[in-house]
Amino acid sequence: MNHFAPDTDLGQALSQSRIVAVLVIDELASAVPLAESLLRGGINAMELTLRTPIALEAAAAIRSALPEMRLGIGTILNTEQVDEAVAAGAEFGVSPGINREVVRHAGAVGLPFGPGVMTPSEVDLALREGCRLLKFFPAESAGGLAHLKNIAAPYAHLGAKYLPLGGIHLQNLESWLSSPLVAAVGGSWIAPRELIRAKNWAQIVKNAAEAMDRVR
Repeated sequence: MNHFAPDTDLGQALSQSRIVAVLVIDELASAVPLAESLLRGGINAMELTLRTPIALEAAAAIRSALPEMRLGIGTILNTEQVDEAVAAGAEFGVSPGINREVVRHAGAVGLPFGPGVMTPSEVDLALREGCRLLKFFPAESAGGLAHLKNIAAPYAHLGAKYLPLGGIHLQNLESWLSSPLVAAVGGSWIAPRELIRAKNWAQIVKNAAEAMDRVR
């Protein structure tokens, strides 16, 4: 069950979390301990990417065990994955780019969705499709916060918020979060794939806590 309404409330909900941990899980047994580690460190929102065969099963396990975690599914590239994300209990979905068919299907099934944007034309298209939280990706290599400010400026009066992801880390976190354009940031540095594979939950708790200290 979604904790918030589609699209319009997604940015507001993630604004309360401020950090979305971006994750790649290779082993189903790691799913719940990983989510527990993030929660212990103070992070209550995650984007579980569809880059491994067990991703959806891992999402369902997290949803069942830890309903307090804001569970998002990332790398959604087609309508079938939208349906699978909903079935796994996702509260929101995101994609690296914008695909009208995917966005419209997500809206039809009630999945709050943040498509990826990097240019003014993509922002324009996403807003025309009714999206109000847009994933700015890849954030740093596309030009960073200065680029986001430039492409967002013509549409600022429409109330869009952004979820930047790509190249964000502890040292530039505060700069991104200081912008009123940014609802939350996506971070893969908090629980990188190698730490998850090593089941180094203590380091993931530490990374999450350090990030939340910067937020506060």
